[in-house]
Parts: sequence; structure tokens; C-alpha cells
Amino acid sequence: MPEFTVPADIRRARADKVLAQAFPDQSRVAWQRAIAAGLVSRAGQPLGKSDELHGGEVVIFSLPETQPSELKPVALPIDVLYEDDYLIALNKAAGMVVHPGAGTGDDTVVHALLAHCAGGLSGVGGVERPGIVHRLDKDTTGVLLVAKTDAAHRGLAEQFAGRQLHKEYLALVSGVPSLLSGVIDRAIARHPTHRHRMTVGEGGRPSRTDWTVVEVYGQVAALVRCHIHTCRTHQIRVHLKSLGHPLLGDGVYGWKPDPRLPLRPTRVMLHAERIAFLHPITGRPFDLHAPLPADFTDLCAALRQLPPRRG
Repeated sequence: MPEFTVPADIRRARADKVLAQAFPDQSRVAWQRAIAAGLVSRAGQPLGKSDELHGGEVVIFSLPETQPSELKPVALPIDVLYEDDYLIALNKAAGMVVHPGAGTGDDTVVHALLAHCAGGLSGVGGVERPGIVHRLDKDTTGVLLVAKTDAAHRGLAEQFAGRQLHKEYLALVSGVPSLLSGVIDRAIARHPTHRHRMTVGEGGRPSRTDWTVVEVYGQVAALVRCHIHTCRTHQIRVHLKSLGHPLLGDGVYGWKPDPRLPLRPTRVMLHAERIAFLHPITGRPFDLHAPLPADFTDLCAALRQLPPRRG
């Protein structure tokens, strides 16, 4: 079994903290699991969860084997934008749920990745599963980042929590904003009566969306690019509704069918077009772009045939 000698400059520190610092590929939680399983010992005695280590002590350890996921791998088609041993980036299709939950089937992104990455997941949280660090709504298409190892999961999660990633979306909205760009800095909270919806208002979590009009389609609709600084549930949908411009197809947030539309959208027209980040292991900068899906480009092409905006 591997041995580790505690550095001489450590006078007194919890064992899980010392080991996590010495072996950054394993999280502190992973070391806590190993200690709880009796796999970490000192002088022939297993360490307890609150035991401390001192400089010069020798620790003998092993780590629990990664447990297979309880979910069944399902070979589903996925569009891979980038993949290495630590992470995978997908161009998520519309209609695909990211994570299994109440009411979902075995057709989620997680089910698909368990099949695609078979043998390539070193375990997130001790279980062989992909590390979901952010989500996209079922109808939303575009870039989705997923970790394949515990260390990559921690690194990406820290970048999301620290707002160090750059995330841009393209949205087709109802009507044409009076300004060419703007900033929406309004808190988002759970709707007080409709619990499946969010709303802007007091008591919510700080949320900011920068937006710019990319293209105008007569007086009917506009293509808007959104840069989100926070990752709140339904953030873009809620913020653009607050401007009076709900997303095309978004009946939950006030869109109503418009007879002037040349094509009727069959989903919420939102696409996660770009995400820029640092690789969680190598530190290499990445700037990933996901091409627009066919239904989005088809609707834009049809909208361009509308009469130009007056005035």
C-alpha cells in the first residue's frame, strides 16, 4: 500500500485536509470516505474522521474503488465538441434532459455519457458518473461542459462559482427592443404562486445579463446575444421577459403565438452558443462554440423574409 510522510512544516492539521493538499487529484471528501472506510492508518491504527497529523508521521493508505453507477448506460446520439481524459463538451440537442430526476426516462445526457465514456470515468463523488457542473433547460441547445474526473469536476465547479467562465447565448425574442443593447441587473427568485417558474423581484438572488441586438426581423422579432454573469434558473428567459420581450416559443414566460411569424417555433428558442474557460487540469484556455441547430437557422431564414421595420 502507498505510504505518505507528512511534511515537517505541518505541526497539526486534520488528516483529510493534509491528504487532500498532498494529493490534489482526490478531493477532501474522497479522503473522508477513505478514512471512514478504515483505509488510512498511522502506526498500524486506522485514522478517525477527526484525527490530526503532525510533521514526520507516516501514513499508509488506499482509496475506495469507484462504485458503478446505478443508472443504465444508454447509447444515445450526442454531438461532441471536445473531449479529453478529464472533460467532455457537448452540443446538447433540444428536448434532451441533462440529469435524471423525477419524471425523466433513460434518455438523459447522463445516460448517454455513461455509455459514451464507458471505462473513462474515474469517479465523481466515488461513483462512476459524469460530473454535471451546469445545466441547460430541456429545450435549450448548445454547449454543455461535463467533468469526467473528481479533480476536473472541482476545478470547473470553482470556475462557475467564481464567475470565471464567459457564457454567451443566442435568443430569438418576440418584438424588437427599443435599444440596441443593455444590462439587466435584477434579482431572480422562485415565483410565489407558480413554483415551476422564476420571477424578478426583491428577495431573489443577484443576477446579471448583458444583451445586444444582433438582427432585427421587421417588427415581429429580434435575435439577441446574451452574456450571463450568473447562472440562475431560467435567467435569460426571465430577464428578457422583464424587458417585455419573451423568447419565441416560451409560453411559460408569456409568449403567445403570433400570426405574423412565418414559422411557429416548437420549443423555447434559446441556444448556448459559446463558453470560454480554463482547462481545470492543464490551465489551457478554451473557447468553445456550438453551431446553431437547424430549427433555429430555419426560423431565422424565414424571419428575414419579413418586410423591413418602419422608422
